[in-house]
Amino acid sequence: MVNEMVLKETLKYFAEQARNDFSAAEENLHKIILELKASENKGLNYIETYDEENVRTQLTQLKSSEKKGRLFGVPITVKDAICVKGVESKAGSKILTGYKPTFDATVITKLKEEGAIILAKTTQDEFGFGTFNTNTEKVPKNPFDNERSCGGSSGGPAGFTAYTSRYHGALGESTGGSIACPSSFCGVTSLTPTYGLVSRYGLIDYANSMDKVGSVGRNIDDASLLLEIISGADEKDSTNLGEEFIADEGPTQKVAIIKDFFDNCDDSVKKVVQAKIDKMKEFIQVDEIELPLNIKYSLAAYYIIATSEASTNLAKLSGLRYGKQKDPEGKHFDEYFSEIRSENFTEEAKRRIILGTFARMSGFRDAYYLKAMKVRTKLINEFKSAFSKYDLLLTPTMPIVAPKFDAIEQLTPLQNYAMDLCTVPANLAGLPHASCNAGMSNGMPVGLMAIAPHLAETRLYSFGRIMEMK
Repeated sequence: MVNEMVLKETLKYFAEQARNDFSAAEENLHKIILELKASENKGLNYIETYDEENVRTQLTQLKSSEKKGRLFGVPITVKDAICVKGVESKAGSKILTGYKPTFDATVITKLKEEGAIILAKTTQDEFGFGTFNTNTEKVPKNPFDNERSCGGSSGGPAGFTAYTSRYHGALGESTGGSIACPSSFCGVTSLTPTYGLVSRYGLIDYANSMDKVGSVGRNIDDASLLLEIISGADEKDSTNLGEEFIADEGPTQKVAIIKDFFDNCDDSVKKVVQAKIDKMKEFIQVDEIELPLNIKYSLAAYYIIATSEASTNLAKLSGLRYGKQKDPEGKHFDEYFSEIRSENFTEEAKRRIILGTFARMSGFRDAYYLKAMKVRTKLINEFKSAFSKYDLLLTPTMPIVAPKFDAIEQLTPLQNYAMDLCTVPANLAGLPHASCNAGMSNGMPVGLMAIAPHLAETRLYSFGRIMEMK
């Protein structure tokens, strides 16, 4: 079960305590290491890679450091797709087993500069391919019910954030909802930024035009502090916007529920979300709006674009330069390449590679990939039209509560993909969004997601504060 002890203070508060008294950092780290080990002994599978000697070395170096940053002494867990120097980073896959980057991702560099301690790499769906974090060797279990999913693909970061009772933050990555989904299922708070606000340098790609590094915390203040630190300019990333996020309360006066998304959710989810929204009407005006193009075309456009880009990105994993290798035994390259990939990709990875390769083949590229890109523009414009009238758009984060693993096994691939109905549109459009816990349904968390215009993360911060007050 999830830890009953919940720290009311924020990471900002803890870092200040640790700066004034280093024993606070030592005690917190000692206790969170015990919790990490306990979670692994219970088979909860939140942690992919952990090196206690390395973690304690970071603590020792921090003690002698003259710089005492905004995350001084704060342990951070990091999704496996984000590269950490000298630490195995395989994006939840078998094919990248043994790959240890010789550099830190930009977001890791920024965390370390502010005094954070990189605690562990956390489990995820292979390369981000999945909604339930079951497409990997280590499947994380929901801390509220171990027979249920943590959500994907950032199930490890969200699961451990909900599980631990200590001061802690986490980084996830989202392509089509991989930060918001597990945040909803595990009852934590997350911020997925505008595409390009946070550097992607050092992120193992899924789909380049949609991948975003974001933050996971116990509350909106923790998630916002992390996003403040990892946002900003980076000349190493050509898609970086050079913009920074500062957690300040922005205008959040008029919002709208996306009725199309709301109507397609389970009744139990709708009941919890509606009750939360009703409480917030004291502070904000709430209307209803429809996004007919997004409800009809976003999933199809997303999966064509995402799989096309994924098949291109994964072509470099050939068993020659890094990751899994074997004795070629005089084989032709094509034969060797096929054997390595057949043995080390999961069925879901193979499915997406084949689908993406087909969609971008000569003769089909115009009919599928380029058409999907044109549809994407239409979907973005539909959002822009809505934001000319409203500050934020609201939807349940996920249409269901975390499902049991035996129920997931019964779903077809298409039914799996359809679960992303509420999260995909914002990700396809590159829009920032926050998922906050709206309440519980039969003992399981239900998430409420707010979507903001591009670079309007301050509105999400304001909304999150209202959510937590009510």
